[in-house]
Amino acid sequence: MNNLVKFGIKTIATELDSLLSLKQKLSSTNSDNFISSCNLIKNCKGKVIIMGMGKSGHIGNKIAATFASTGTPSFSVHPAEAGHGDLGMIEKNDIIIYISYSGTASEIIDLMPLIKRIGAKSIAITGNKNAEISTESDFWLDGSVVSEACPHNLAPTSSTTVALVIGDALAMAVLQEKGFSADDFARSHPAGALGKKLLTSVADIMQSGDNLPSISQDTTLINGLLIMSEKKLGMLIITDSNLELKGIFTDGDLRRVIATGDINANIFAIMTKNPKFIEQNKPAISALSIMEEFNLNCLPVVLDKKVVGAINMQTLIQAKIV
Repeated sequence: MNNLVKFGIKTIATELDSLLSLKQKLSSTNSDNFISSCNLIKNCKGKVIIMGMGKSGHIGNKIAATFASTGTPSFSVHPAEAGHGDLGMIEKNDIIIYISYSGTASEIIDLMPLIKRIGAKSIAITGNKNAEISTESDFWLDGSVVSEACPHNLAPTSSTTVALVIGDALAMAVLQEKGFSADDFARSHPAGALGKKLLTSVADIMQSGDNLPSISQDTTLINGLLIMSEKKLGMLIITDSNLELKGIFTDGDLRRVIATGDINANIFAIMTKNPKFIEQNKPAISALSIMEEFNLNCLPVVLDKKVVGAINMQTLIQAKIV
């Protein structure tokens, strides 16, 4: 094996070992502090402010961005800049997350009494429980590692990866506790490909009107197949006289009918009753989630229980949702 590949694999393995150790610590010795930290953030009336020097500061930037995009107002403050005016960004209802592997970053330690005086609560992510930053914070999260991936055990690698993952774990746990939805996420990401994917609704891309492969319950399969072939969506949507959804018949159902020889059946007898569906005002990405979860290729679209459209996987692909 090429030496460069060996070094790359060794780096990944070292960092992976650190994450596995973090998982174990989080489920045992550090679980209470993690729960308390999550509750503190969840109930925060102000902002979550991240502080770290050097590489820890870069990790802090990413953690702050993750919190901000998932429903928790957050930003990072450089500790050195804080002493020159940026401390004014911090208020009583805020929460400070300090990141320092050694737990001894003087730029942070110098600020801690001032921040305590303001009244903000704090969480420390460090590799040393007994370091000053750890002991002077309200809660401590164990970011220790056996070794850095650096062959000299110097360059922050494993430790910054662990700090980043702790930040992600906090953000995702709080997200779920708050009930932050895909719709909420979309409002934070209006731009670019991600924004388009999240903000495109089912109504924007569904087939409707004359393109809708809808038939009544008393239609024969033979007549239904003519409509199915014409509309080219790979399905028939069966409705009652009020246009309420009663069933669906797909290409897959057709293959099963052919295998049983029941080609002259009435569509009501062979359709799938109580099918999955999606509301027209839902994000198109929600339709994709339903299709993937239940291994479907198409969905009826409803509004106030009445069928108003149809959507299939090809529609989602064309709209760049997939």
